[in-house]
Amino acid sequence: MRVLNQSDLEHILLGCAVLGTGGGGELKKGLERVKSDLKNGKEFRLASLDEVPDHAMVASPYYCGSLTASNLQEQEQTPQELLSCIALQQYLREDLFAAVSTELGGGNTAVALSVAANMGIPIVDGDPAGRSVPELQHTIFFLKGVSIAPLAVATKSGDVVIVKEVANHIRAENIVRSIAMASGGRVGVTDHPMRGSVLKEAVIAGAISHAETIGAVLKTTSDYEKVAEAGGGCVRFKGVVAKSLWKDEGGFTVGEVLVTGTHEYQGSVYKVWYKNEHLMAWKDNQIDITTPDLICILSEKDAMPVINPHCTTGMKIAVVGYPAPEQWRTRDGLAALGPRSFGFDCNYLPLAEKMKRRL
Repeated sequence: MRVLNQSDLEHILLGCAVLGTGGGGELKKGLERVKSDLKNGKEFRLASLDEVPDHAMVASPYYCGSLTASNLQEQEQTPQELLSCIALQQYLREDLFAAVSTELGGGNTAVALSVAANMGIPIVDGDPAGRSVPELQHTIFFLKGVSIAPLAVATKSGDVVIVKEVANHIRAENIVRSIAMASGGRVGVTDHPMRGSVLKEAVIAGAISHAETIGAVLKTTSDYEKVAEAGGGCVRFKGVVAKSLWKDEGGFTVGEVLVTGTHEYQGSVYKVWYKNEHLMAWKDNQIDITTPDLICILSEKDAMPVINPHCTTGMKIAVVGYPAPEQWRTRDGLAALGPRSFGFDCNYLPLAEKMKRRL
């Protein structure tokens, strides 16, 4: 089991922010959170899947809500995610062996790391999404039939709700999102309690280490081409943000970014649509990237990831695409996270195939 120092944590969260596809929470606040934990003597450990006993109990702590929630700063200063984790552990009457991130993102992965450190347990080097995702059913856990319940939800006011049973992941999404909307836009959640033997079949192994690899490159360079290559992706467009529109809708941040091309893309226009995370992209009105492949916006100046809705008019950016983990490219994966699941009348267009043909 590996002990993580501040440099390791920075690399992990930098990479997670890139893979967050415009969502996953604020990198700055995520870094502040883990650095504060380090100053308070907390130890961060990373456990490989092999180090998780088959009989051990694990669960996923995170926050849920809109990136633009009115009480964002206030909630970041409260331990509602930790409160939810403690509550679920008490309900289970069994100590958790480890925490599992629910998605990769500068904020939510930091939450999992922080909760684990404060609980005195490691975080698992695996993730059920391999990116950031908008809804609770967008996980490999869902694809594998792992129950999301029992789950615990905690608010900034100190309310704690235990949901013992739930019809399905989509119903859980509705319940948790409703509590978030009634609580200023954000809540802490811990869900998917499961045994190690189940975990090993339901996560993307090495996901945290993969993010760390990308983050280590980003820490030493402002070259977005190298950041793209570090994660097995490629640059799809370069330009200046001409328009950025968004709104809070049903507990999500929904919007689009319109980019006018520069460099070799002069004369072209690129559009990205997001629901918390970037999910669809068009070049000159032709679909370029579809979910579940990753669409990431990086600053042209320093290659830092830009989260929604901080992509503002006049900003010079590069759009980077990464092929989705193979679990999402299956029939079941596409049914859950493909373009049709978000109401788009089109099929998945694999970025990996475009990269092979250099399209």
